[in-house]
Amino acid sequence: MGERFRLKRLPTLSRKPTHRKRLQQVEVFYDGDCPLCMKEINLLRWCDRQQRIQFTDISADDFDPTHYGYTQQQFMDRIRGRLPGGQWIEGVEVFRRLYAAIGRGPLVWLLPLVWLSRIPGLSHVLDLGYCIFAKNRLRLTGRCQESCKV
Repeated sequence: MGERFRLKRLPTLSRKPTHRKRLQQVEVFYDGDCPLCMKEINLLRWCDRQQRIQFTDISADDFDPTHYGYTQQQFMDRIRGRLPGGQWIEGVEVFRRLYAAIGRGPLVWLLPLVWLSRIPGLSHVLDLGYCIFAKNRLRLTGRCQESCKV
């Protein structure tokens, strides 16, 4: 009973800076040849201070759509994203996830709009609006060729 317990002194922790593991929340597949797309992608890159978004340019020479199980045309038709678990998302949901991923950055005021965009009636209108934009994206950016002819 009269034994005394001594606490062992633990070695001090190194004061070297630690690198936090990237908390990637979404990968976005974008058309780097689209001027409208690049305006938004550049804004997102600037705001993505925590590097939670992985940006993949589908117009890059080394991009292989078959690696992802899609065709180049499918990537061109709609914006696509991939979540860390491998789940694919497309259209307006990609934008919701992108703006949610940047979180408390310079565009923090957009977060309530992300939440509002999930309201059922508004969500359907936004999805329809995006579909109309996606079908006319090449025409709107002056890149319409054979695929735009009726």
